[in-house]
Amino acid sequence: MSGVDRREFLRAAGVYAGAAILAPSMSGLVACAREAGGRVTRRTAYGYGPLVPMGEELALPAGFRYVKLGVEGSPMSSGAPTPRAHDGMASFAMPGDRIRLVRNHEDKNPPGVARVLDDPERAYDPTAGGGTTTLELRVDAAAGPVIERDFVSLCGTTVNCAGGPTPWGAWLSCEETTQGLARGWRRPHGYVFEVRADADAPGPPVPLRHMGRFVHEAVAVDPVTGVVYETEDVNRRAGFYRFTPNTPAVLRDGGRLEMLAIDGDPEADLRAGRRVGERLPVTWVEIPDPDPADAESQLSAVYLQGRQRGGARLSRLEGCWAGDDSIYFHSTNGGDAHSGQVWRYLPREHELMLVFESPDPEVLDGPDNVTVSPQGGVVICEDGSDGNHLRGLTPDGQIFDLARNILNTREFAGACFSPDGRLLFVNIQGDLDSFGPGNLGMTLAIWGPWEDGPL
Repeated sequence: MSGVDRREFLRAAGVYAGAAILAPSMSGLVACAREAGGRVTRRTAYGYGPLVPMGEELALPAGFRYVKLGVEGSPMSSGAPTPRAHDGMASFAMPGDRIRLVRNHEDKNPPGVARVLDDPERAYDPTAGGGTTTLELRVDAAAGPVIERDFVSLCGTTVNCAGGPTPWGAWLSCEETTQGLARGWRRPHGYVFEVRADADAPGPPVPLRHMGRFVHEAVAVDPVTGVVYETEDVNRRAGFYRFTPNTPAVLRDGGRLEMLAIDGDPEADLRAGRRVGERLPVTWVEIPDPDPADAESQLSAVYLQGRQRGGARLSRLEGCWAGDDSIYFHSTNGGDAHSGQVWRYLPREHELMLVFESPDPEVLDGPDNVTVSPQGGVVICEDGSDGNHLRGLTPDGQIFDLARNILNTREFAGACFSPDGRLLFVNIQGDLDSFGPGNLGMTLAIWGPWEDGPL
């Protein structure tokens, strides 16, 4: 698929670099989408050139290099093995020109098989094997980034898929499940957990119950208001939510959870049949019980509360980020071709817009994680049938091949740039449980002549 013109998907977005957010404009994408109706019109080649093997794991454009960091099974600073199932991730600037990565582990092992990552006394649920690790890095001029220390920073959670960074220097790690005691766990699951980037050990794990118990995927924080937006990854039946904290930046103080609805069109179905560029007036319906007792037996218990009050229906909401005074989120299999939608919510205008809809998997196949460099360049992890590529975006919306996983067929996840934009970190996910074929999760740091291209 190298060189395929995947036009009008995206122009730019926002990214957290430490505690700062950068927000290039997406107006070019919106204009293109309106003009061309989201259709590919020509084929061109952009980016940094053809991909060639640069090691056992990655094919990259000529001039780029990479190193492996924190491979599954390798000893961490404590001597304990690095956990499996590398997923969502963010980078944070630290004193002394250090960088910290906070990384999810989407362990899906069931009770009795899962093994807690740290001291069970520090775990939310001592029978669960997911959580986060933190990697503190220094950048060597010759060798690239080097781990100075790495350690478990959240343990006793499960299926920690994605999440998002906050403007106050924390990572929000999301559980993509609502399992609990009925499945053999000692605690209910399906929550968001906050992990401070500057913490040196696992803190007391506090489930943010007011943010909802549902199949979480990603979050994005509006830097103006502190409102947290949340996506739900359920096929053909997902909501888009906002959480307004009682105390800005103090999520554990509680707040109000609401679900997006279309004003004048209650229970709107946004999965297909929608027009690119159309502005839909938005209202929000309150979720009266964000932590319902039946969430385990009914994983859509929160969603159904919103639907009964007129909330909108979407499908498989995954990537979510803030930028351009907007919140952008992906429906991985939304649209008439089920190949993906990109939505833009404008909180100051209270409007929702379909920015792009892929007409065919050859254009874009399942947009999932997205990150943006400090210069405004965009990187997409696709989650489709050909899900082992990273795609880059040019300023005029042309998609190109940036990297290919040549090690195995596992997907990329957790792409994020270092605060200065010199390094691109990304995970090869690995196997999510102990029953896979033995693919190892790993973090990769990529660098090269970014100045020669659009990133």
